[in-house]
Amino acid sequence: MRLADPRVRLMAERAPQRRRGHTRVFVYGSLLAGEHNHRLLEGARFIGVDRTRAAFTLFDLGGFPAMATDGTVAVVGEIYEVDAAMLDALDRLEGHPRFYTRTPIRLQSRRHAEVYVIPRARIGSRPVIVGGDWKAHHHQASLASARAPRDRPAR
Repeated sequence: MRLADPRVRLMAERAPQRRRGHTRVFVYGSLLAGEHNHRLLEGARFIGVDRTRAAFTLFDLGGFPAMATDGTVAVVGEIYEVDAAMLDALDRLEGHPRFYTRTPIRLQSRRHAEVYVIPRARIGSRPVIVGGDWKAHHHQASLASARAPRDRPAR
């Protein structure tokens, strides 16, 4: 089907895919499988692993990452289909719209979803996650911490 009006086509490209009453969300941090907030996605339908376009920056905020829209990195994540109640719970966790903002996104797979992004001004001088992969970064940080020499008490 060809859409004649380019504005309509742009809106169609930006609209997240939905089943009636369901929204697809792209998660990239503490909501990923195996991470500490994944419990909030219990009962959600897993769609697949995906990446954003290479147009973002992922920051390490300590126990979780934040994705900003002005960058050159493809962020790794997972897509889930959630119902309205689950979306409300995710919005509360993410502080939408005060902390993160939920916004439509088109992923590398051409799937559409909504994602939580943060305004760049809120980031400050936080470290950048160069590869755009929170799990790999978090795992590497855990390994480095485990290998670091421990202070020994004086005798």
